[in-house]
Amino acid sequence: MNRVVVVGASAAGLAAVETLRREGYDGTLTLVGDEPHAPYDRPPLSKQLLAGEWSPDRLALRHSADLDTLDLDLRLGVAATGLDVPGRTVRLADGATVPYDGLVVATGVRPRRLPGEGAHVLRTLDDAVALRDRLEPGVRVVVVGAGFLGAEAAAVASRLGAEVTLLEPAPVPLAHAIGDEIGQVLSRAHLDHGVNLRTGVTVTAVTEDGVRLADGERVDADEVLVAIGSLPNTEWLADSGLSTGDGLNCDEYCEAAQHVYAAGDVARWYNPLFGVPMRIEHRTNAAEQGMAAARNLLRPEARKPFAPVPYFWSDQYDMKIQAYGYLRGHDEVAVVDGDLETRRFVAAYRTGDRLTGTLAVGMPPKAIRSWRQAIATGATWREAVPTGDTGDDR
Repeated sequence: MNRVVVVGASAAGLAAVETLRREGYDGTLTLVGDEPHAPYDRPPLSKQLLAGEWSPDRLALRHSADLDTLDLDLRLGVAATGLDVPGRTVRLADGATVPYDGLVVATGVRPRRLPGEGAHVLRTLDDAVALRDRLEPGVRVVVVGAGFLGAEAAAVASRLGAEVTLLEPAPVPLAHAIGDEIGQVLSRAHLDHGVNLRTGVTVTAVTEDGVRLADGERVDADEVLVAIGSLPNTEWLADSGLSTGDGLNCDEYCEAAQHVYAAGDVARWYNPLFGVPMRIEHRTNAAEQGMAAARNLLRPEARKPFAPVPYFWSDQYDMKIQAYGYLRGHDEVAVVDGDLETRRFVAAYRTGDRLTGTLAVGMPPKAIRSWRQAIATGATWREAVPTGDTGDDR
């Protein structure tokens, strides 16, 4: 293998090129990124950067000198526009064609948008800087979507003195992932901090002076942030013959086709630990999967299934939220430590007869480490949660 191309210059792509070099690959290594910036960390965009606590240069994942040591053919500010799998070439927006012997697709996701002009989204460094520059005391901000990203941004805007309205179509934010009862706990935190949280309302369009709801009501705002989820960046693969849908479909080794692997937010792969295909949009997974995909591409004879216990975290107001496992589609959730009222607790999640996830709010990391290990070893619910300690949240 003499030529490897990695498309996507964020956490997953960076992890892939670093792993290839660390594992001894010394051929041509091309890293393609559609943004002009060198790889940077995304989680602080909705937290420290948006709050003005960090400057943009603090987000850099590597210094330029570190990137230089990788001896990359670095192509930033140019998107991939097509893939010829039989011919093993990647087409770029500048007209260039890049050949490969091995390819890692790490093109991430982009924000979903609403009809209308002028709304902010929060995915890139430029997005975050543009919104940060508009947040000041008294400004009226509407955040559409009370998922983790929208909740983090609402918390920051509120702390900066903005008048924040948070609009969510579901009756309980995040209930589909973490359960009704815990979703209600996180909702109360918004209300306690003066955010006007409105649930069960659907925004149909962004207007010049706010947003319009499905029932015709207008909600006025000086600034609107749309945080209604994301779409995997697979359009450039449309004529490639690869299987795409909710991401680029891969097997348990992160392989999408011969010589083609995927990693990060764009990858939908079969996780044998949970027995289901999944696509994970979290920073830790991106880095781990980038490393796994690179190793499997470089040494197919020794490749290993990528079977992680997914991890994510969120900072909202004074709450540190941490979770391990795969919480979606759970059958039961039980508080196993602390209590909901004080917003200091650990909850365990059951799917079928297995422990499949744990979530902690306001607790130290060590409070859920043992739960992570139980998930990783495939512990049953009966083994992990003592009889009588469960609380049904179906």
